[in-house]
Amino acid sequence: MTTQTSPAHPDFPMLAPARDLAYSHSRSIALPIAITALEAWNLMMSDPLPLLGLAFKVRDAISSRFGVKKIGGFSGRRWETIKAGERLDFFLVEHAEPNLLVLTERDRHLDVMICIHTAPRLLTISVSVVTHNRFGRLYMLPVAPAHALIVRNMLARLVRRLNEGKSGAAAHEK
Repeated sequence: MTTQTSPAHPDFPMLAPARDLAYSHSRSIALPIAITALEAWNLMMSDPLPLLGLAFKVRDAISSRFGVKKIGGFSGRRWETIKAGERLDFFLVEHAEPNLLVLTERDRHLDVMICIHTAPRLLTISVSVVTHNRFGRLYMLPVAPAHALIVRNMLARLVRRLNEGKSGAAAHEK
């Protein structure tokens, strides 16, 4: 499995110039088959990481005391289509095309932008964050390293699922 990690990808939208970001991260992974950005979202979110639900509960319990709205986590819902202005769980869809989803969540403490980009057999998730105050900066202290780990594990699980699907389809054809 080939992966690459770097700051937010310069070819994708970001919330601000790189020098003004509190956090940026990008991870790319080779895919065994071509999929769209929405298919990638659906596959990753239909079976989220086991501890992610608990992490969102802890996040909501702590953050809500500081005026941050609860987000609840990922619903597991699968979308057939999506367009700008709609929501994928708690994210606002800013831009939607087959190979690029731009998702944001904004509040008084910080703004987050996630770009999911697919090329024929490559998936890149790029994240940029702008903080607005002390709470936003404190919030990102544990979230930044956790986010990088979560994205890495989600991408690895996605590739395993795609590989299992390929081998299952090949066995079924025999």
